[in-house]
Formats: sequence, structure tokens, C-alpha cells
Amino acid sequence: MKKFQSFKLYIRLLKNVWPYRVRLFFAGVCTICASAAMVYLPWIIRDVVDQILRDKDAEKLMYIALSIIVVFIFRGFFSYGQFYLMSYVGQKVVIDMRRKAFEKLQRLPVAFYDKNKTGTIMSYVTNDVGALQTALVDNAVELITEGVVLIASIGAMIYLDWKLFLFTAATFPFVLLFIDIFGKKIRKSGAQIQDVVADITSVLQESVTSYRVVKSFVREDYEIDRFNETNLENFYANMKNVRLNAILAPVIEIVAACGVTAILWYGGNSVIQGYISAGSLVAFLTYAVNISNPIKRLSKAIAAIQKALAAAQRVFDLLDLPEPIRNAEGARTLPTVKGVVEFNHVSFEYNPGEQVLTDVSFTSKPGQVIAFVGPSGAGKSTIASLLPRFYEASSGSITVDGEDVRNVTMESLRGQVGIVPQETLLFNGTVYDNILYGRLDATKEEVEAAARAANAHEFILELPEGYQTKLGDRGVNISGGQRQRIAIARAILKNPRILILDEATSALDTESESVVQEALDRLMVGRTSFVIAHRLSTIQNADRILVLDHGHLVEDGTHEELIAKNGLYAHLYEIQYKMKENLEVTGG
Repeated sequence: MKKFQSFKLYIRLLKNVWPYRVRLFFAGVCTICASAAMVYLPWIIRDVVDQILRDKDAEKLMYIALSIIVVFIFRGFFSYGQFYLMSYVGQKVVIDMRRKAFEKLQRLPVAFYDKNKTGTIMSYVTNDVGALQTALVDNAVELITEGVVLIASIGAMIYLDWKLFLFTAATFPFVLLFIDIFGKKIRKSGAQIQDVVADITSVLQESVTSYRVVKSFVREDYEIDRFNETNLENFYANMKNVRLNAILAPVIEIVAACGVTAILWYGGNSVIQGYISAGSLVAFLTYAVNISNPIKRLSKAIAAIQKALAAAQRVFDLLDLPEPIRNAEGARTLPTVKGVVEFNHVSFEYNPGEQVLTDVSFTSKPGQVIAFVGPSGAGKSTIASLLPRFYEASSGSITVDGEDVRNVTMESLRGQVGIVPQETLLFNGTVYDNILYGRLDATKEEVEAAARAANAHEFILELPEGYQTKLGDRGVNISGGQRQRIAIARAILKNPRILILDEATSALDTESESVVQEALDRLMVGRTSFVIAHRLSTIQNADRILVLDHGHLVEDGTHEELIAKNGLYAHLYEIQYKMKENLEVTGG
């Protein structure tokens, strides 16, 4: 069963070669021609021994010597064509596989990213796809070349003396047995190597992206130890693979040596008894060497391919992952909406049996500001993830202007929903490019207008290169408030009809919060806005405030109405109000 799976896996890998079949065909022609040159050489040696040395013909010897040079020139030409064309096809397939893996990552739901480490995800596109290059280029070239040499040499040996060939063939089952046994172990070892390499990438990614946390807690030595531990695991996994390969090569050589010894003994006796000529025996021995080297190289190539198949398995496992959130068959394009959003008895669970939202129902009117408040883990951010279909509701329905979000295309839905998260994510590019991300066809004037509306234009002009200033990884070159205003400018440029603000000012200081809140107030005008609030003082003017507790909608009303009810909202507000008073008294 495992053999069949490996075969299916390699066949699936080779299917990616089909678009390049023309180049592959000419690579095959070059391979056959280059291999034919190698197979022809023993025949020349046979003629030298049987005719030229016997007849002492110097003139023929000169022609033979020149023909050997011609054969090697011929072989060199076709070897170049073979290697270049095979490398071209292999590199193209690797690029295609990397593209497919990246495209798959773009289509997978948010849940996939929540459950997998960033380093592991990156490893699929970098390390795993990179490992396929060895199988599809270097080893594939060797596999085809040595395979042709092996088959042609066997044919020539049978033609020369089929009885003598039987002595050689007796060693084949042992060679195949060892290749099979060690191949399984090498593939298993290769899978362990790919897993450990993914762990290294993950540790590296976490350490680099969290360098401020590392340094603030003085955990440099801890991170070094953590990396070294994973790095050592990689060393041990690789050495296990090396041991298996190191054992396989000499075992194959010993078996091959036994075959050559049998040929020498039996063939020598045949020459003595006059059954074959000395030249034929020399040619046969040359072919025997020709097949022992290919067998040895093929065993190494197969071992390397087994290791690469482990990487291929990881890539195909990624490509085969289901896409539970996708456009329904016949999904319609959502027209420009007014902004009526309705949750109808919506429930949701991230994991079976762990209910996060339970029977939540509410309706927003166009242009309303709806705020969600509640203790941590109450389900506020989950609601924000369900509306644009980052997650799918377990039960109930969500409609926008009466259209069920499951019946419209995700592109048209998300195109009308703008999100400003708590953690602002900017790309490692210019300020201009980060704002333009909101609408790629926007003009320079529209980008600057969005920046002005977000209270960002002035500080952008003060940057070293203005709008063309590079922000660095995740925008580390500017402050948190500035990053947030660029994110708001990006959302303004998108011009969404529905807006989600997920605690957009909770991580800012008071001064930055004031500037950002002013930009947010401007952004919310005329849009249906859902505000997830940490500081209750920022949502007192909301049209409606929905209070969540343990996934249930427990209160609904304006700020004044909820204070008068003296329920959970009033309790939360009182706690924050007292904290603010204490800070003012202590000068905090």
C-alpha cells in the first residue's frame, strides 16, 4: 500500500511536467543520444582488443582514437542539451508548485491561519517546494540518464553472451531489495527533516517578529537556546538520513562487486575454452561497470527522491485542504448596499461543543453606529469576523440589504466592508503603496485626499521622503498612532458602505487616540459602522450599544438607556469611570 502511495505521489508530481512536454521530449532525445555514446564505447574497446591489437594495425588504431574523441564531443553536446532542458522543465514545475501553494494559502479561511504557526505556513512555500527541485531537476536528470545507460547496457550484454548475463542478473534482486528497504526508511527520515526545518522557520519567524518582546524581557539567551535545540534536532534528523544513505551506497557496491567477480570467473573460463573472444569479455566487463555505476547512482537518486517525496506530500496535503468558505454555486454579485445588516438567530463555535455565540439577533439601519461591548471573550470580535465571512455561522443567517451573505460572492461582499483592526498591519513598502492598497486604481489626488481625511497628510509630508518613505517591516519606522491613521486612510480610499472598527484606538495613548478618533468619526459618516469598544467613553454617542456576555446578547440600547437599566453595561462603565478617577487623582 505504501509503495502504491509513493507511486501515486510521484505520478501526481510528474503530472505537473505535462505542460512542458515538448521540452521534455527533446530532453529525452538528448538523453538517449548522450547515453548511446556511453554505450557505444565498449564496442570500440572490443574492436581494439579483437582486431587492432591482434593485427597490429596502427592506422585503424588512429581512427579508433579519433572516433573516441568524436563520441565524447557528441556526448558533451547532447549532455548539455539534456541537462539544460531538464533543468528548465524542473525549475518551471517548481515555480508552478510554489505559485499553486501560495494561491492556495490565499484561498484558505482565517481558521487555517489561526491554527497554524506562521513559520510552518511559510515553510510550505519555501522549504517544501524547494525540496522538490532536487527531485525534479538533479535526481530526475540522473534517474533518466542512468536508467537509459542501464537498459542499453543490459541489452548489449545479452547480445554479447546471455549466459554470462545471467550471472550478472542474479545480483539484481538483492540490489532492488536493499533499495526498497532503505528507500522506505529514507522517506520517513525525509519527512522528519521537513518537519524540523518547518520548526526552525517557525522559531526564527517568531523571534525576529517579536524582537521587542525578546529584548524587553531580556530573553536573548533563552531564544538562542530554543533555536539551538531545534537546530540540533535538524542536525540529528539529517545525520540519520546521511547514515541510511552511507550504508546503502557500499551495500550496493559490494553486491555489484560480487557480480563483476562472477563475470570475471565465468567469462575468463569462457575465453579460455574459446566460447567468446577476449574483446567481448572486456566489453562485457565494461558494460558490467556501466551498470554497476548506474545502479549505485540510481540508488542514490531514488533515496533523494524518497526524501523529496516527503516534502511533496506536505505540499499536496496543503493543496488538498478543503476550502469550507467559498462562493456558493450560482452566487450573485452583491450590488452597492445601503447598509442594512441583520443577524438572525446566529450561533457559532470555533470547535465542536465550544459555543462562542448563541442565538444572537439584531438589525442595523443604514448609517447607524452600532457598538459592541462586553467582557473579554464575550464574542465581540467573532461578530466582526462573521459579517465578512472570515468564519461561517454554525446556525442562523446574516443578511446585508436582505441578501444572505452565503448567497453572494465573497469578493462583492468584502469589497463593501472596511475593517480597521486593533493591530494595524502595514506592508514593507512606501506610505503611498500602503494607502493605495485600499483601491489599486486610485489616483494620486484620491490617495492624498484619503490621507487628509485620516489626519495623516501633515505627518506624511514631514517624513524623509513624504509619501515615498519606506515604512519597514510592519511599519516599524512610524508611531502606533501614525500607523493607525494610514490604515484609516486605506479604509477611506476603499470607500466601504459597511465599516468595522475592532478596538481601533485601544492600543493608543490619549493624544494619539484623540487624533485617530477624529479621523474615525469622519470615516463613519454616512456608513453603517460596527464598533468593538474597549474604552466605553469612545462609544457613548453610538446609535445603539449591544452588550454581550458569554456569547449571549444580554442588553441593547443607547448609553443613557443602558446606564438607567443598571445592568452589565452600567457595571462595566462604573469600573472604567472609577479607574479613570483614580488615575487622575494619582496623576497617572
